[in-house]
Amino acid sequence: MAQDKKLVEAITSMEDDFAQWYTDVVRKAELCEYSSIKGCMIFLPNGYAIWENIQKELDRRFKETGVENVYMPMFIPEGLLEKEKDHVEGFAPEVAWVTHGGKDQLTERMAVRPTSETLFCDLYANIVHSYRDLPKVYNQWCSVVRWEKTTRPFLRTTEFLWQEGHTAHATAEEAEERTIQMLNLYADFCEEVLAIPMIKGRKTDKEKFAGAEATYTIEALMHDGKALQSGTSHNFGDGFAKAFGIQYTDKDNQLKYVHQTSWGMTTRLIGAVIMVHGDDSGLVLPPKIAPTQVAIIPIAQHKEGVLEKANALYEKLSKTYKVSLDDSDKKPGWKFSEQEMRGIPLRIELGPKDIEANQAVVVRRDTREKILVSLDEIDTKLQEILDTMQKDMLERARAHRDAHTTEALTYEEFKDAVANKPGFVKAMWCGDVACENKIKEDTTATSRCMPFEQEKLSDVCVCCGKPAKAMVYWGKAY
Repeated sequence: MAQDKKLVEAITSMEDDFAQWYTDVVRKAELCEYSSIKGCMIFLPNGYAIWENIQKELDRRFKETGVENVYMPMFIPEGLLEKEKDHVEGFAPEVAWVTHGGKDQLTERMAVRPTSETLFCDLYANIVHSYRDLPKVYNQWCSVVRWEKTTRPFLRTTEFLWQEGHTAHATAEEAEERTIQMLNLYADFCEEVLAIPMIKGRKTDKEKFAGAEATYTIEALMHDGKALQSGTSHNFGDGFAKAFGIQYTDKDNQLKYVHQTSWGMTTRLIGAVIMVHGDDSGLVLPPKIAPTQVAIIPIAQHKEGVLEKANALYEKLSKTYKVSLDDSDKKPGWKFSEQEMRGIPLRIELGPKDIEANQAVVVRRDTREKILVSLDEIDTKLQEILDTMQKDMLERARAHRDAHTTEALTYEEFKDAVANKPGFVKAMWCGDVACENKIKEDTTATSRCMPFEQEKLSDVCVCCGKPAKAMVYWGKAY
């Protein structure tokens, strides 16, 4: 039995050291491996399969809104990157540069893409000429490189996987509509598929994307009370269009600039799933994103008929669900630990007594509830249990977020909340960046967003006491 416990005991308790717990889960669940390149990680099958499911579902939703996929070059000439001044300044510290091709020094440095705004702008300048060419609603799935000083698997790495949508529209109204549409798509995806509730809102000017007219965000709360920016959607207005000369002839035969948007989600979503749903036994994956939804574990498999029945059940269920069958010679307790560590939503225990009673024991990963299910009804019952589990996980995450959201009316209340009550703090703000900077300096909390659903907590700014302009979610963040 001591050997059966070893796998779980290797995980640090999240209450003792949340950062170490996170690292332990990532490694023990075999999601990734560290590479020989600092800040870069190797996706192992368990981790990449989760990303594949995220990608598949997001891509389906994108295409339902008219998005088309393209692929852009990895390298950006320095001159092209510098065409948009604010954009370049925002990324300059993180850009990786290629200076040589083979043994020869390049006449112009090439940036390894930190993001692809400039590449898309260069493309649109060449292919958009008339109002008939609009809108352009493109997306690419790729990796980007940002030279980070501090890294953590999935949450912040030097190279990471993501999707970046870049669109061009005839009017400002169309661009704003697309910007909000994609943010809502992201929020719906996170709630419906990842079982993570989101706060939707607009970033302050201090926190918006470099070169954007407005940045909108979805913010999630992790188990330790820190916020995680989980997806962003940017309205670029016509700023990039003017810098890159992206013009079209309108119906009135007038030359006009396009209006652009950009929106993206990354592999940090995997980190969010770990930190919102995981426990001290490992991952807890929402059924809709789990690479394996059901693990069949035979009990006393050496006895006659057990493996045959387990295999028959596997064949039956695999037509509907993503199923695994562990018929290895490991002890059942060890198999249970592995299933729990990997976060597989349901475990089916099937032994001689179960077979005799024409039933199986179905165990939920999130609650560990054991449910006796007739083998005649198991195909339909599993879906009911998975659906209930998916819903329950979202509700638990929402309850946790709401229980860790505090309102502050005075600066003393605000500072106390940040220091002693991990989570979001809702407070009024005057709109002055000086107050935003002071709050960060005094508490290390940053503005997460000005939510679309505004509340009037008071008439004055929590920091300076001047008339308030917006209610803001604040918090410490990853």
